Amino acid sequence: MVEKTSTKQRTIKNKVTLQGVGLHTGENVTMSFIPAEENHGFAFKRVDLEGEPIIEADASYVVNTQRGTNLEKNGVKIQTSEHVLAALVGLDIDNVLIELDAPEPPIMDGSAKFFVKALEEAGIVEQQMEREEYVVKDVISYKDDATGSEITVIPSENYQVTTMVDFGTKVLGTQNATLENLSEFKTEIADARTFSFLHELEMLLEHGLIKGGDLNNAIVYVDKEISESTMKKLEKAFKKEKLSVKPNGILDNLTLHHPNEAARHKLLDVIGDLALTGTRIRGKVIANKPGHFVNTQFAKKLQKIIKQERRNSVPDVDLHATPVKDINQIMEMLPHRPPFLLVDKIMELSEEHVIGVKNVTMNEPFFVGHFPGAPVMPGVLQIEAMAQTGGILVLSTVPDPENYLTYLLKIDNVRYKQQVVPGDTLIFKLDLMSPIRRGICQMQARAYANGRLVSEAEIMAQITKVKGN
Repeated sequence: MVEKTSTKQRTIKNKVTLQGVGLHTGENVTMSFIPAEENHGFAFKRVDLEGEPIIEADASYVVNTQRGTNLEKNGVKIQTSEHVLAALVGLDIDNVLIELDAPEPPIMDGSAKFFVKALEEAGIVEQQMEREEYVVKDVISYKDDATGSEITVIPSENYQVTTMVDFGTKVLGTQNATLENLSEFKTEIADARTFSFLHELEMLLEHGLIKGGDLNNAIVYVDKEISESTMKKLEKAFKKEKLSVKPNGILDNLTLHHPNEAARHKLLDVIGDLALTGTRIRGKVIANKPGHFVNTQFAKKLQKIIKQERRNSVPDVDLHATPVKDINQIMEMLPHRPPFLLVDKIMELSEEHVIGVKNVTMNEPFFVGHFPGAPVMPGVLQIEAMAQTGGILVLSTVPDPENYLTYLLKIDNVRYKQQVVPGDTLIFKLDLMSPIRRGICQMQARAYANGRLVSEAEIMAQITKVKGN
């Protein structure tokens, strides 16, 4: 279930920029982390393209996972997004815009270490709005039968990740890695570098698919005999006069940061890929033989479950409790009057949400002319009722609400799920999508009846002071 937490959302204080090359494209790239507002999440911006299009870090945009997690929206691509996203989640950051002048972030040393360093230099700051988390209540799994890879999430008090890898080779066999708390990410996981086996590297080089690689940004495990001709190709590709295989089976002179660095890097990838759900997870992730395909398929499954539960999460409201505002107090704030006043009581009111109630009776005047033989509450009036409830939220931010009027600016993503008929009790829940600025309020609005979602919309409204007041 999705829950608000007492933890505030976080972003960075200042813009910070890194430069490097993309591992697979070999292109020079400048990447900047930019502070973002509440509920923005993570998104990539291609400043090298016309219109500077933005691609949200969203599992639905995953199009390819063969050599990293690659996103595409409206023909615009972002390659190997996972290391950058892992750094952001690992530092407990919620909202950042990532600007790029190429399709792929810089590979740096093949880990998330340099991204973590840059983000810490930028400074991390708390924001006004509270963070949402998906609290895992039941076991959720995804298995790829073709590879035997499987990811499961189980209930836990905090976000934890365990990876178990088995590459079936002598040089790199079975390894495990565990992250008990995100606070350990910087010291235990961030410096784990990407890796490849020699047989994979040969194929990539042959097809020109690893143009930005060198021996400082990927660990190469030698899982086969190297011929002299192959060694010469590698020396040329890596611009090295002489290469050798160390006793531990690693090409050239890279020293492992951890004995289980491969498993730790796979854990880093899991964190980055699951960031694509768009919601923080409170649960323990157990990944057996993870890879970008199974990671992102699991992220898509989890994202779908989260969206369904968010929509169908009926507010727990005691309809017999004393309301925060009764009908008379509502009329003191809103200019609406019967028969156009469509909210009876306000049951909850905070800086970020409001819950209102309307009892739909047979005496409603709109039933006279709207399907008289089978009365149904018009959808537009459901939206109006939610907008009036939202008006209470935005007007509560000013000391003299009676001197203001609320006007709708925009309504998006309207959906009607169930009919509303006489005898129903409508519960309206509106949550701020971003902080109220200059009297403009953007809200996610949902209406429930009989324990089910009946309608929803994104509503933008503005309060304006009445002339003369």
